Amino acid sequence: MIAPSTLLAFALTCAVIEITPGPNMAWLAALSLSRGWRIGLTAVAGVALGLSAYGIAASLGVAAIIGNSTLLYEALRWGGVAYLLWLAWDAWSTADEITTDHAVVGDHERASAFRRGLITNLLNPKAAVFYVAMLPDFVNVGAGRIAAQTLTLSAIYVVIATLIHAGIVMSAAQLRTIIVDPAKVRRIRRGLALALAAIAIWFAFSTMR
Repeated sequence: MIAPSTLLAFALTCAVIEITPGPNMAWLAALSLSRGWRIGLTAVAGVALGLSAYGIAASLGVAAIIGNSTLLYEALRWGGVAYLLWLAWDAWSTADEITTDHAVVGDHERASAFRRGLITNLLNPKAAVFYVAMLPDFVNVGAGRIAAQTLTLSAIYVVIATLIHAGIVMSAAQLRTIIVDPAKVRRIRRGLALALAAIAIWFAFSTMR
């Protein structure tokens, strides 16, 4: 249904979008630096589910409704900004809480990381706009089965985003094995928290209509 060249162009577009600094990148790095790669990858799973939900919504036309509704868009936008600021504060205030790589990870902590990853992306209107603005350019209308094509492109996007996010998690986790001084880890984590707060403010302006 979709030409291989189109799929390649779409994959490259997704990769460029995902390597651009954003909320997921800063938060996943801060989380993995303090909690390790296991919790980080759990959060990545939550992020992937959030992105997948918008992909399914796009195939059903729901994403277009969100993109065209000022009320829904603004509600998601400000909800996302508030949640990012809360995550930034949480990362700052818990900067001293650093677990060891061999520490036992509880179900509650895994569930919390998964839930935060999911909510962060469900409250991101740019995800809905991505599906509304980008996917139609790569859908072969003449081939029919628009919903199936949309789901295919959405799956490609989620896979690429998940691989990049997993790479961020593993890189941050590796960094904490190199930096053995807790004070340095604390400073880096607080720096990431400030970066996340700055991204939240940038997010508020960049998503303004």
